Parts: sequence; C-alpha cells; structure tokens
Amino acid sequence: MRFLRGQSQKFTWVGGGVLLGAALSLALTVDANREARTTIPVDELRTFSEVFSRIKSDYVVPIDDKKLIEQAISGMVSGLDPHSTFLDENAMREMRTTTTGKFGGVGIEIGNEDGYIKVVAPIDDTPAARAGIRSGDLITKVEGESTRGLTTTKAVEKMRGTPGTKVRLEIFRKDDRSTVTHTLTREEIKVQAVRAKAIEPGLAYVRVRTFNELTVSEVVKALAQQHSQSPLKGVVLDLRNNPGGLLDAAVGLSAVFLPKDALVVYTEGRIDGTRVRYTASREHYARRGPDVVSNAPEILKSVPLVVLTNGGSASASEIVAGALQDHKRATVMGMTTFGKGSVQNIIPLSSTTGMKLTTSKYFTPNGRSIQGTGIETDIMIDQLTWDGVVAPKSQREKDLARHLVGKDEKSEEVAEAEEDTSEEAQEAKLAKAREDSKKMKGFDWGNEKDFLFAQALNQLKGLPVVRSTIEASKTASVKPEAVKK
Repeated sequence: MRFLRGQSQKFTWVGGGVLLGAALSLALTVDANREARTTIPVDELRTFSEVFSRIKSDYVVPIDDKKLIEQAISGMVSGLDPHSTFLDENAMREMRTTTTGKFGGVGIEIGNEDGYIKVVAPIDDTPAARAGIRSGDLITKVEGESTRGLTTTKAVEKMRGTPGTKVRLEIFRKDDRSTVTHTLTREEIKVQAVRAKAIEPGLAYVRVRTFNELTVSEVVKALAQQHSQSPLKGVVLDLRNNPGGLLDAAVGLSAVFLPKDALVVYTEGRIDGTRVRYTASREHYARRGPDVVSNAPEILKSVPLVVLTNGGSASASEIVAGALQDHKRATVMGMTTFGKGSVQNIIPLSSTTGMKLTTSKYFTPNGRSIQGTGIETDIMIDQLTWDGVVAPKSQREKDLARHLVGKDEKSEEVAEAEEDTSEEAQEAKLAKAREDSKKMKGFDWGNEKDFLFAQALNQLKGLPVVRSTIEASKTASVKPEAVKK
C-alpha cells in the first residue's frame, strides 16, 4: 500500500492514538484541496503576527521561522481533541515507518492525558508487555526527561531506536499510586496481527492484536484450517487491548461472521465524503486486494461466537464488537471498550508535512454512538485478579482532556453519581489493583489462568458463567473450569 499518492488526496484512518505497534489505517479517499468555507479572522491574524514578530526580535535566543510556524500550527490542531495533530517531517516519516509493520522500539501504543504520555495498550510479546506496563499507565519520564507537554510524535522519537539499545521509562500507575522505573531493551517490533489455536475439538480461539492488511486473511485461514480438522462448534474472538487499525480490516472481519451486505458501521461528518455506510460487501472490505472473506467456511455465519473486550479495545475493535452485537451475532463479554469513535483523515499539506484531523464519528448499525461511550458488554466480567488485564478504573476516551462528547455519552455528573465512591469501595478497588499489578507481568492471553477466557468457554458450552473473581472465590472451586489440554 502506498502511503500518500499526492497532495490532492487524504486518507481516513482508524486507530487509538499514535501507534508504536499497530498499523495505521488508511482508507476513504476524499478531496484535500477543496475551497475554504470560512473567512480568515483578520484581527486575530494581526495578533499572531505581533506575537511572531516579538518572539523573533525579543526572545532570549534566535528562533528559526519554520520552527515557530510549525509550533503554532501544532498547537492549533492539537488543541482541538486528543486525536488531531500536525504532522511535521519527522512525524510523516514515522508514519511511513509504522506502516511497514516492523521497527526498533519497546512495543507501546501511546496517547496524551493531562499533559503526559499515556499508554493506550502494550503490544503482546514486546519489552513493554513483558515488563508489565499496561493500558492506562502514564509515562512521566523518558531517559530522565519529563514528558510533561511532550507531543506523542516526540515521545515516539525518544522511545524508538536501534534494536539492542536501552531506554529508561518512568511509569506512574494511578490505581496503586506508585511510580516505577523500567529499563527496557529495544527490539525489532514485528506486529503479528493474529494468533489462533484450537482449544479442543470444535472450539477455536482467535486473538486479533491489530487490524492490518493481513488480519482478515489470517483469521479466515486459521478458522478454515481448524474447521477442516474438526467441525467448528464455537469461536472465541479476543479483541482485548486491540487499539485499532485499518477500517477495511474491521469491516472485513465483521463480514466473516455477518450476512452479505449487512450494515457494519456508518460515519457522520460535516463535509462530503464523511457520511458513509460500510457494509459486509467486497466494495467496502476488499478495495485494495483479493476477497479473502469469500474463502471463509459458511459455518462462520452461524457458529456460536463470543467476543472478548476490555478498556484497551479501541476504534476498529469497537466497530467489530458493535456490529456483531447489534446484529445479535455474538455475545460480547468482558469490560466496556475504550470509546474512541471518531474518524481522522490524513491531509497532506506539502511533500513532507501533513495533518491528522478529526472529521466524523462512528455509529453502530443500530445508531449507537461509539464516541466517549464505547461498546458495553452483554455480560460484564470483573477480571481484576487472575487475568490481570483491566485496572479497577480503566482509563478510556471519555477521561481524555478535550475529547469529543459522544451522542450517547453520559454527563460527568451522572457517571459520578452512578459510581460507588464509598471509602470501603475505593479501598477494595485499590487492593485489587495492587493484586492486579503483581499478576499482570508477562500475562499470556487465552490460557487456563485467563479468567475471562475461561468464562467465554463456559458460555459456549452452556455452563454457568462466573461474573467476577469475587463471586468465584465464594464458590467451592476457586478457579473456573480449566481449559482442556
């Protein structure tokens, strides 16, 4: 896939922030050079000119014109919402590097929160994941330098590097109010989009880590192979900590399990080209390659399906979970998703710079807004101790400063009123968070120690589902049904 094909085009992308280990999504071409529809405010431009002039003449050290202008543009764009940003030459180069699928780094997808760099999700089997860094952590320092006010682009530059070299990160975890320093050795990060295995005859587990150009074909190949060996009776689709990726891939994966031409997601925005309905049809998921969905076994349109989500499931993951839930095609289990339901377009501004601008919002087939709300599960599972996946108060889109308020998002006052803020409840959450921290390091998804995974198997087998580890601890058998080996 070419990154940019000229200044007359821009590409919609679905993702959960600046990616350190997930493919950028590029789709939906629209005109980038349309005429401006608003007049430029002359008085404000005079103020800008005065400030620029004063800095040039009075600032303690000389400042390059280009640097001043780019910083002004960056502040203007980044002040809109957490996902809009100006892409300077380095950022554009970094984006091209990310789309290759491998790079030297530590394996973290990041965003901004309270002026600091926030971990959206660690990538499986990377230095960050093995060190126990998790979604919601704040990276307060890189190599001893504060990240306060640092752009995500600059943070990427600091953390990326030659494989084998080391980088020191200071991590603050809100839930247990602790700060830990990790010295990580950079590796060549290769993002494996899909991991699949047969749980037992007829039951398949598929973990989708990101949505890239190979995601759908790898899922279809894995499930077709397992079906040929033993007819499928149930599938667990694990989207936990999946920060997003290509829109085409999200529509394609949904199409694997939905009837042909079923509505998957639609967008609403202010300009032409941002109001689109995406269906389970080839024109929406296979515009740049072969129709791999047609190779999927027909049984996948009806086989019992459980989708696993958590607070790190964002964007494209939410599109899939929402579509399968609205069409009553799957049971969604786990925790409410991140709530990143906005669409960003990559707009080239020159041969070396561009802008990532929020232009529309996503809605599920039934008209639910994903933005700020996320996808609520059919069966909420408290997974705070055995599997160590979700913190007691997971950081989500609605917690980000300047986030776009979604149509279905509850006000902060209502949300706070519904939360149990008693001292006993908060202490219990804190105790669970500490226990969670101990068990998080090196966590392996989809095994007998994964509490939510075990409950998904119970759901497929028609066995009782235990909704929390607290409930499980009160039963005669502390652990849920173990996975057959």
